[in-house]
Amino acid sequence: MTQTLLAPSDLTAMDRCDRCGAQAFFRAVLTTGELLFCAHHGREYGDKLAAAAVRIEDRSGEVNRRPSPAAY
Repeated sequence: MTQTLLAPSDLTAMDRCDRCGAQAFFRAVLTTGELLFCAHHGREYGDKLAAAAVRIEDRSGEVNRRPSPAAY
């Protein structure tokens, strides 16, 4: 069986945490799909996911880098 992995893509404000619905900053790409998490849940589950994931994208460093439109 041939596997095709998607190239990394930017997480946007529309991407939501699969656990709590907050903005996602953490993506775990598994052989069966992907999981998105907020920074909090990404840190909570990160070690376990790293053992099973094909790729981990941690963009939690981008939290609060730009103010949200609601801040204006």
